[in-house]
Amino acid sequence: MLFEQAGNFILDKLESELRPDLYYHNAAHTRDVYSAAERIGKGEHISDYDMKLLLTAACYHDSGFLRVALGHETESCAIAQQALPDFGFSAEEIEKICGMIMATRIPQSPQNHLEEILADADLDYLGRDDFFTIGDKMYKELGLGHRDEWNEMQLKFLERHRYFTQTALDLRDSKKKKHLEQIRKQLPQNQTMKKFALPSGVIDTIYVIVGILFCGFALKSFLVPNKFFDGGVTGVSLLISELYHIPIAYVIVIANIPFIFMGMKQVNRTFALKTVVAIIGLGLCLLYMPEYKVTDDKLLVSIFGGVFMGIGVGLSIRGGCALDGIEVLALYTGKRISFTISEIILGINIVIFLIAAIKLGLPTSFYSIITYYAASKTSHFVIEGLEEYTGVTIISGQSELIKKRLVMELGRGITIYKGERGFLKNSFDVSHPVDIIFTIVTRLEVLRLKDMVHEVDEKAFIFTSTIKEAAGGVLKRRARQH
Repeated sequence: MLFEQAGNFILDKLESELRPDLYYHNAAHTRDVYSAAERIGKGEHISDYDMKLLLTAACYHDSGFLRVALGHETESCAIAQQALPDFGFSAEEIEKICGMIMATRIPQSPQNHLEEILADADLDYLGRDDFFTIGDKMYKELGLGHRDEWNEMQLKFLERHRYFTQTALDLRDSKKKKHLEQIRKQLPQNQTMKKFALPSGVIDTIYVIVGILFCGFALKSFLVPNKFFDGGVTGVSLLISELYHIPIAYVIVIANIPFIFMGMKQVNRTFALKTVVAIIGLGLCLLYMPEYKVTDDKLLVSIFGGVFMGIGVGLSIRGGCALDGIEVLALYTGKRISFTISEIILGINIVIFLIAAIKLGLPTSFYSIITYYAASKTSHFVIEGLEEYTGVTIISGQSELIKKRLVMELGRGITIYKGERGFLKNSFDVSHPVDIIFTIVTRLEVLRLKDMVHEVDEKAFIFTSTIKEAAGGVLKRRARQH
C-alpha cells in the first residue's frame, strides 16, 4: 500500500485542476483536513495501518469536486475506486476509505471509529481560532447575499453540529460554543427578541383574555340578538338559552363543567384549571357585557359571528385551555368507539342543528351551519396560523446537494428514504437508486424551499402535504403542558 504516493497523486490534481471559484473546497482545505485527521487519529490512538487508511480518505474526501459539486462525495468514492488499486490498495481497504468519505456528507452519520475521526476532521475548523476566516471562504463560495443570512445559517448549523470523538470534543467543543455565542450577538434581531420576550405564562394569559373578549363580542353582538347558533358546547348553550330563556352566561358555564373533568383526564390538571378560569371569565364577560346588535343582515351575522367566535376559541386554545369542550368530548369518546375525532364532532353538531331546525326553523339552522363553518375555519387558522407545518417530499437525481442545502441553509432536519427512479414508458426496465428526501417546514418556508430545490434541479419532483395529528386532536397538540 503506497499511501503517500496515492495522497500526492490526488493532491497534485486538486492543486492544478480544481475550479478557481472553489474558495473553500480546494486543495488547502484538503490539506487542512489531512492535518486535523492526523492529529485526531493520534489522540484516539489508532494503529499505523488505520492511520494510513484515514489519511488516504482525507486526501480523497473532496476529490469529487474535480468532476461535480453536486453529490461530490459519491464522485470522490468513484475516483478513489479508480485510482487506489494502482497504489496497491485492496478492495476491502478501498471500501473502508469510501465509508470514511461518505461519513463527511452533511448531515454527518459516521458508522465506525475511523469514520467519526474523518467527520470531525472535516469540520475541525468550527472550534478553531480561524473559524471566521475559513467561514468567509465558504460564504464567498456559496455566493450568498446579506451577511445576516450567512450568520443565521452558521448559527443553525453550529446548534445542530456535534463532534463524535473525545479528542475533538476536548480540543474544539468549547471554542465552538464561543463562536456560537459570538454569532448570536451579531444578529440584532436575536437581541431585540430577548429584550422584549415575555414569559410564556403572561403570553398564555393574554391569549385567553383576548379570546374571552372575542367570544363575548361574537355572542352578545351577533349570535344572541339574532337567535343564531354555533356548533359544539356553545351551540348547545345557545339552544338551551333560547328555548328555556335562561341567561347565556349561566348556561355556558354549567354546560362546560362535564368537559372540564374530561379535560383533566384527557390532557392534564393544568389544562383543566385554566379552562375553569377561562369559562368563568367568559361567563362574567357575558353577564356584564352590554348586548348590542351590530346588524340584522342574516348572512353578515352568520359569517362574522362565526369569525369572531372562531378567533376567540382559537386564541384560548393557543393559551392552553378551551372555551368550548366539544374537542375534549371527542377525545374522550374517540377512545371508546371506532370513529375519528372529526367524525364525532360532525355527528354531535348534526344533532345540534337538527334540533335547531325542528324547534326554530330550517332557515335559522342553515344560517347557523354557516356560522359554525366560519368559526371552525377561523379557529383552525388562529391555532395553526402561519406556523402550520407542511411535509415536503423531494425526488431528484441531485439529492446530495439538496440535502446539504436543506440542512445548511434552511436549518431543517431531513429523513432519507431509499428508492428508485426511472420506469419510464419507453424504458420501463431502466431505473436508478435515489435518495428520497422528506422534511417538514412551515407554510411560509414552502416557496423558499421549492425555489432552492429548483435552483439545484429544475426537474426535481416535489410534493407537499399538510401535517395533521394522527391522534390526540387540536387541544392536546396546542395546549401547553406546563
